[in-house]
Amino acid sequence: PMGSERMEMGKRQMAATQETPGAAQAQHSTGNRGSNACCFCWCCCCSCSCLTVRNQEEERARRTSQELQAEGIPNCEESPAPTLEEVNAWAQSFDKLMLTPAGRNAFREFLRTEFSEENMLFWMACEELKQESNKSVIEEKARLIYEDYISILSPKEVSLDSRVREVINRNMLEPSQHTFDDAQLQIYTLMHRDSYPRFMNSAIYKDLLQSLSEKSIEA
Repeated sequence: PMGSERMEMGKRQMAATQETPGAAQAQHSTGNRGSNACCFCWCCCCSCSCLTVRNQEEERARRTSQELQAEGIPNCEESPAPTLEEVNAWAQSFDKLMLTPAGRNAFREFLRTEFSEENMLFWMACEELKQESNKSVIEEKARLIYEDYISILSPKEVSLDSRVREVINRNMLEPSQHTFDDAQLQIYTLMHRDSYPRFMNSAIYKDLLQSLSEKSIEA
């Protein structure tokens, strides 16, 4: 949806602006809650705004981080190094890129450079939720996903339209493995249309492809 793509572009521009020293100083002086360009996860560097203003939010962030770590969610997926054939296949379709852990890791690395890694993190969290069968675990994970990626108070909020947000709010009354299905599809489509074409033209992809091609020739 075009609305989500415009929101995504605005988020990237805002993050890029905040990366400059002047913007960072302005953020310190005003104590705004806006997304921080250095923050791709809940970590100590996310405490760089006014502690007085952000104390309550950061306490929730630390709690969420501890809960996620207790669940054993890795910083990146474990996967063998991709082959030249696999990397070439990523250029054939976004679906083929997202099918393999190596593809998702490479794409996630690119999203990090565009300050939109939360899209992949949200998609992965939804995939993990679908694997759960225990009702209490499903409810807890759904709550964490909502707080981390849906709440307007979160610096990792993903770009969703109002219709999908309404669906999520209804689903959260009785969370299930499929509470975020509509949102996951919208974010998948957004990554496909908005980020995937740039990834295919990025140095991250081209350097990986060139490196594997040179190794193949040497072999």
